[in-house]
Amino acid sequence: MRVLDLFSGIGGFSLGLERAGMETVAFCEYDKKCRQVLKKHWPDVPQYEDVRTLTKEQLDNDGITDIGLICGGYPCQPFSTAGKRQGEADDRALWKEYFRLVKEIRPTWVIAENVAGHISMGIDNVLADLEGEDYAVQTFVIPACAVGAWHRRDRAWIIAHTDRHGRRERFSQGEVQRQRDREIQFTRGFERWPGRSNLPAPTLCGAHDGVPGKVDRLKQLGNAVVPQIPEMIGRAINDC
Repeated sequence: MRVLDLFSGIGGFSLGLERAGMETVAFCEYDKKCRQVLKKHWPDVPQYEDVRTLTKEQLDNDGITDIGLICGGYPCQPFSTAGKRQGEADDRALWKEYFRLVKEIRPTWVIAENVAGHISMGIDNVLADLEGEDYAVQTFVIPACAVGAWHRRDRAWIIAHTDRHGRRERFSQGEVQRQRDREIQFTRGFERWPGRSNLPAPTLCGAHDGVPGKVDRLKQLGNAVVPQIPEMIGRAINDC
């Protein structure tokens, strides 16, 4: 499956999804240092700098077509409990740009990630947007410790799917039931994950990962996702 990685960071989404057998065909990342990391590890994958100006037309003109999955963790600052929680009033709120590309490209799958504080602020709008475009959506709160990390790092994962490349069609009752069966099977793909939810968060930023303090990559790592989580999601998608 061909993947468009938005808000790419240092490539955690793509690393995990490629381990699951998918192919990243384009990145979109605003931070210059992150783009340098992406260029080092994916030298042949095109990069775009600003999700606000990226369009399907531009991707098509560059030969980037047949995108089956869009992924990305849109900025968390508008919803984080560590901030002012201004939601869509925050100028860093970029879900609408993410969603605009979903509507333009109509991928079969969408995977989005954000802080757990998004559950109590703003996530209803995200789900309503996707469902309004005929996507079936499920949300999971998955901590990093569920995939073997030694810190908790709860994150909300939004996974959306539509049949027939997003075309609006009336399904027979049998087709509706088969879709529900696929969604149940997809959810069961997460049941094997270890819990370990009792692990505390690190006292110091980066302490459990052995990352030195006061270095540039702390910001990059802070915005990154644990690759094992998108890998497991990708494998569950492949099993559908």
